[in-house]
Amino acid sequence: MNKKLIMDGTAIQPTNSQLQVLGIFNPAVIDFQDGIIMIARVAEQAIQDEDEFFKVPTFHPSHGIKVMKISKNDPAYDFKDARVIKNGKTSYLTSISHLRIGKSIDGVHFDFDSFAPLIPQNQYEEYGLEDPRITKINDDYMITYTAVSRFGITVRLLKTRDFIEYIDLGNIFHSDNKDCVIFPTQVNGKYFALHRPSISQFGQPDIWTAQSDNLTEWGNHQIMEQARVNYMSCSRVGAGAVPFLTEEGWIVIYHCADEYNRYHLACLLLDKNNPNHVLKRSKSPLVEPTESYETKGFMNDVVFTCGLIQNKQEISIYYGACDERIAMCTLTVKEIYDNLEVIL
Repeated sequence: MNKKLIMDGTAIQPTNSQLQVLGIFNPAVIDFQDGIIMIARVAEQAIQDEDEFFKVPTFHPSHGIKVMKISKNDPAYDFKDARVIKNGKTSYLTSISHLRIGKSIDGVHFDFDSFAPLIPQNQYEEYGLEDPRITKINDDYMITYTAVSRFGITVRLLKTRDFIEYIDLGNIFHSDNKDCVIFPTQVNGKYFALHRPSISQFGQPDIWTAQSDNLTEWGNHQIMEQARVNYMSCSRVGAGAVPFLTEEGWIVIYHCADEYNRYHLACLLLDKNNPNHVLKRSKSPLVEPTESYETKGFMNDVVFTCGLIQNKQEISIYYGACDERIAMCTLTVKEIYDNLEVIL
């Protein structure tokens, strides 16, 4: 396995003079024309220039991005989490994210547009757009992403053919839900997706499957019980890159996290005719934080994938590192299979 740091947020310009870029991470990638398209999440934070207040950026449909102030001395708010400011009524993200489009010929050097075509547009995106995935179906590129607001965490869907003009297909899963990945072909006449609903006190954050006839209305939700690995205690798992089909079945690269928010990537082999059926899964971490850019950052010890490129028997996995940077690792299909063991 070869790892490489692709980029950080220093080359990305903020969308607003009141904001500063915290990082670029969790990219989706896909082959397009003669190169590769990347859609990456860019997180921005309000410039913190007042000691007594924490400034929080939010989006409002009537007047765009607005920066609000929260007193650091207000006992109603909990500032312990670097990502979320909580109180008993409404929680706020400390940053707001949008999606930026990049293009590359070699898959390593990406040129990003100087503007942000995928920015908050509605009430469901009040706190931003996060963690896209791109699936090509016929001539269309279907983009799922996470929208965050005071109403919860929602999966939304865009459709494009050129990555310039987009058709908004709205919310496709109810709140709270995230980590949605659509399979690139139908299985037994149905579209399949992986998703990760939030749960009550009776369950854990697990991967589920769903089926659809039209990509916008999803049902027959089933839990993928065998996605959790045995070699460590997982507090949550979630789908990562778009699955790809091999002779033995569907390969899914996904993330696992423990109770200390330490992430790594693992893999699943799913039945080609029944994606809810897990045939094999990782016997050890496939990709884990080892490099300095993967262990130290806004969130330490995080590798999180939303996309990969398959070139015959070589797989390039693109992933976010520490919620700040984009990295890539290259490995073979054989290395992935060697990491798998049969579910007993």
